[in-house]
Amino acid sequence: MSGGVAGGLSRRGVLRGSAALGLALVVPVGRASAAKAAALTANAFLSVTAEGAALALPKTEMGQGVFTTLAMLVAEELGLSPAQVAVTIPEGDSARFAPIDQGTGGSSSVRELYKPLRQAAANARAALVGAAARQWGVPPERCDLVGGMVIEATGSRRLPVGDLLAAASAAPLPKDAPLRPGSAFRVIGKPTRRLDSLAKVTGEIVYGIDVRLPGMKVAMLAQCPMFGGTLAAFDEKAARATPGVVQLVKGTDVLFVVAETYWAAMQGYIAANPQWTAPKAPADHAHILTGLDEALAKPGFEAKSTGDLAAAKAKAARPFNATYRQPFLAHAPMEPGSCTAHVTPEGCTIWAGSQVPAQARDDAAKALGLPADKVTFHNCQMGGGFGRRLETDMVVRAVELARQVPYPVKLMWSREEDMKHDMYRPAYADQITAALDAGGRPIGWEHRIAGSSIMARLLGQGFNGVDADAIEGAVAIPYALDAHRVTFQQAESAVPTSWWRGVGGLRSAFVVESFVDELAHAAGQDPLAYRLSLVTDPRIRAVLKRAGREAGWGTPLPAGQGRGIAVLQLWGTIIALVLEARVADGAITVPRATVAVDCGLAINPLGVAAQVESGVIFGLSAALYGEVTIKGGRVEQSNYHDYRILRLNEAPAIATHIVDSGADPGGMGEPPCAVVAPALANAVFAASGKRLRTLPLAAALEGVS
Repeated sequence: MSGGVAGGLSRRGVLRGSAALGLALVVPVGRASAAKAAALTANAFLSVTAEGAALALPKTEMGQGVFTTLAMLVAEELGLSPAQVAVTIPEGDSARFAPIDQGTGGSSSVRELYKPLRQAAANARAALVGAAARQWGVPPERCDLVGGMVIEATGSRRLPVGDLLAAASAAPLPKDAPLRPGSAFRVIGKPTRRLDSLAKVTGEIVYGIDVRLPGMKVAMLAQCPMFGGTLAAFDEKAARATPGVVQLVKGTDVLFVVAETYWAAMQGYIAANPQWTAPKAPADHAHILTGLDEALAKPGFEAKSTGDLAAAKAKAARPFNATYRQPFLAHAPMEPGSCTAHVTPEGCTIWAGSQVPAQARDDAAKALGLPADKVTFHNCQMGGGFGRRLETDMVVRAVELARQVPYPVKLMWSREEDMKHDMYRPAYADQITAALDAGGRPIGWEHRIAGSSIMARLLGQGFNGVDADAIEGAVAIPYALDAHRVTFQQAESAVPTSWWRGVGGLRSAFVVESFVDELAHAAGQDPLAYRLSLVTDPRIRAVLKRAGREAGWGTPLPAGQGRGIAVLQLWGTIIALVLEARVADGAITVPRATVAVDCGLAINPLGVAAQVESGVIFGLSAALYGEVTIKGGRVEQSNYHDYRILRLNEAPAIATHIVDSGADPGGMGEPPCAVVAPALANAVFAASGKRLRTLPLAAALEGVS
């Protein structure tokens, strides 16, 4: 990437035009001169300047839109337009941002910052208003901050913020200043175009993969393709003879090829032709799946138990059970892994995109044997994260190399390395047994879950047997039950696992919402009406009804086409999706998606719609095609040709309908993705009569007659 393509013109070079990329590792949005002005410091990440406000983003932007949404919160309280908030992505520094966690994931950014960020801005507003009121000798309640001016109620007196910064900074900063009421909102709730769009489409944004430093070399890595294998040999002579190759560095299970350019590193990588020693017992896909079934048969660790399940089973008119299976999934972001590191006698400096920049800094320091304050982690925007950059293995690999070379080095993963050495979404097997009354209503519900535990890896000996992520969305479901039991049984393999967009709620949604659909059909009832008969929460009922109404639920469709519905309540958000599926010639197509979502206060309705659209597309890719398989200890998939994502001509028309409940903002990064797989499976059943209980659905359809 650093060297561009032959002929000296790269794709990004075209996008950038004549703009110099340089080393701008923070990306101001708004007036770049703000940082030079005197400022009123509201807290560790927000300050007010004469030109507007400066926000060091406490979370990371990876496409989800927090650059804009969080700036809107600040703008609202300070009486600014969002464009007057200069946003930067700061270094990883847990102490600076405490108690805010810089980690970004689990639809947490807006939920976590909605009130703290507004409060910080409101306190700053109160300080400025107070300074003006003292100068005028009037009560502060007679003044307001609007458009960079403190204005007295009569409108006869006004002072620019720049004239008040010194006086406001000299006085104690107010605490718990009143927030602006919803009735006064001028920014929050208004559709707002993204502040960073122009910089992204013109190529000015610096992603981690774009970083360039004076004297920097570029490296590729070849990691043992077999989990648990080691590096056996490589052709060092041939690699070193490759023009541009500077150095080769080997590790136990990895070979780094360092060169002047990415192209040279890639040619050296090919010439090195590394050979590997296989582990004694290479991982095998069929064996892993068998292990899941065996784990499912075990009692499991109890995650929830309410009501008398035995009594419910005893008085049930009949039982109903089903088993669902979900595969390993890769994150496959558009921007493959990269990390630039420079180790010197004074310490280490790192540039990369991370969802956990403070953790990445700590892990790099640990790998180097340095105190954390000797490591600086410059965080960058990301071309997609989806949970992959919650892990820090890429950073650790980079510092492993950087400590062995005397120059800054950018370590880059090829698409194939990225795909074959992901931290995969775990494969799972779920079984639900319901005790049904005479009307087909579930009065008892036992849900058994088996799969890899991410929490066990992270907690070590602190793990208690129940993975909180794996049971998410299974212990709290939208439906009223007399008795409800959930268990989890850990089942590990050599395949490394981690979080994936939608996290635990996505896995549970496919199981729970497929099962409820099966119960509806078993009871001879309409799936939407059946759900409504089991739901008492008014917000959930409102969302279900809205989705059905907007989708034309119950109206006729052409032969071979059907509607499926799924609903989810998680991360403070309720979302229902109606998908229309067409099944013909052994293939599934999706012409239309209708979403109703109650995410509480929709700070930026345009952002909500964007999250819905991206989540539906992302979820459809996984539901239809997503599957990582293991053969001979190695991942079989390597790129988008054999790990398909939805193509442009396969994308459905997507309509988003926001249901206003007046609640605080909920998360929007995960819910739209989580409801796709069950809605699609249910739509396929409605279209074809074929019940698919295994993902991905395109492959499962082939095995169902």
